[in-house]
Amino acid sequence: MAERLLTVAQAAERLGTSERFPRRLIAERRVTFVKVGRHVRIPEGALAAFIDANTVQPIHRRRSRYRRAA
Repeated sequence: MAERLLTVAQAAERLGTSERFPRRLIAERRVTFVKVGRHVRIPEGALAAFIDANTVQPIHRRRSRYRRAA
């Protein structure tokens, strides 16, 4: 089965941003997109890959036994 293609509005909703942000990602070629005539669609998997690639993991620092003098 073919992958679902999202409109720019749907992609913006999924990212929690305005439509301007996904359009900028497309213009800068930072996300894979498909042109259907004059319409632009973003594959659901490409959007998920973009989110995964830009997810920053928290740093788990070990607490020191000794506190620094203030």
